[in-house]
Amino acid sequence: MNRKPDSACWLVVNPASGSNEAASAETLAAALQKRGWSVSRTITFPDQPLPTPAALDAAAIAMVVVYAGDGTVNALINGLAGWGGAVLVLPGGTMNLLAKRLHRSLDMDDIFDIVAGGGARRCRPACVRCDGRLALAGLLVGPGTQWNRVRESMRDFALADMAAETIEAIRHTATAPYVLVPESGMAREDGYPLIELTPGEHGIQIDGYYAEDPLDYAGQAWALLRRRFREGPHDRLGMVEALVLSSIDGSPLACLIDGEPAECPSPFRFTVEPCAVDLLASAHDL
Repeated sequence: MNRKPDSACWLVVNPASGSNEAASAETLAAALQKRGWSVSRTITFPDQPLPTPAALDAAAIAMVVVYAGDGTVNALINGLAGWGGAVLVLPGGTMNLLAKRLHRSLDMDDIFDIVAGGGARRCRPACVRCDGRLALAGLLVGPGTQWNRVRESMRDFALADMAAETIEAIRHTATAPYVLVPESGMAREDGYPLIELTPGEHGIQIDGYYAEDPLDYAGQAWALLRRRFREGPHDRLGMVEALVLSSIDGSPLACLIDGEPAECPSPFRFTVEPCAVDLLASAHDL
């Protein structure tokens, strides 16, 4: 039976995330209090460390509310592996991919009302295991992940850095070792500059993105900067429970785990694994 979480909770915010504003924490705390919760502690990440299971248990906290981007949410949830409470993920970033998995297009008030009314479900959605971490919403692999550096410079308004990193991203995407999908009979033999792995209830969805000429690279670059790379040319390679990816030359695989840079050895076997802590869902999974 679903039930409303205990009334005391901790709130995690990241002021650098896309939807955060100076008054976000106060607004959220007021909305939670209106529905019967008290925010006994607000953590501003990365200036303050993320909560640990031991700290939450010592404070008798059963719910953590997080209003941040996918990268911060990923770090929080991976760090709470094995904790007995629940995490309420709110859409506080730019893409909010995990929040969309858990709440679809519901707005903040609807999410709060459903959870407060006992209508949310504790769940452990499928994730992709990438070396020492789980990708909760999505995983990008390949030299095309270099464009994330350009996006970060854009967000910081570092125009000089953005220009230099754009040139490097174009060069790197076009010339760095592509990623192979050796177990797929549908994949391109020469590989892809970018592969997307999306976890879901049926396994991992594989999409390979490519560019066949300079105009394609330009189009893909603009799409990547807007986080709309799915508009570019790609191959849908199907659904699997696990798959091996490798670089053409055996060099490490550049990754973006929920938008955060990482690296995996090549070859590497990516697998489906449930989230290691309960999340609160107010709508069905994507």
